[in-house]
Amino acid sequence: MKEIIDNFSIQKQVKLKIKIMLTNQEMLKIAEQFTRKIVDKNFAPNIVLEEAIEKPYGNIYRYQSKEFLLTKDIYKAITPATPFLVEKKTGRVVTFASAMSLENNIKAYENGTMSRASDTYWYPDEDRFSSK
Repeated sequence: MKEIIDNFSIQKQVKLKIKIMLTNQEMLKIAEQFTRKIVDKNFAPNIVLEEAIEKPYGNIYRYQSKEFLLTKDIYKAITPATPFLVEKKTGRVVTFASAMSLENNIKAYENGTMSRASDTYWYPDEDRFSSK
């Protein structure tokens, strides 16, 4: 009996250590939640799927108002509409600096040299921003 309990305990520990990566669809859902969170209620944010960038660690998304995408009327644009990353392992959203190019933001993320602010990270399960 003790052997069965020990076996169960080991299996449980192994399952807890295995992290399942999010699918593209799950990351997109988080991206949509995030844009609704940060965009003024007068705009309908739209993820621009054609410009999404898949990386091994997550997907980078761009967004803009649906009305701007349809009409190209600059007065309907969301500014700044800075690209952001949804991490594949955690679902955490990483906001990029609007003053840097996307290429430099990606390099800073990959090198661990991103500057952090109180809203650099958004945790969708907790609906909170953090610098960590």
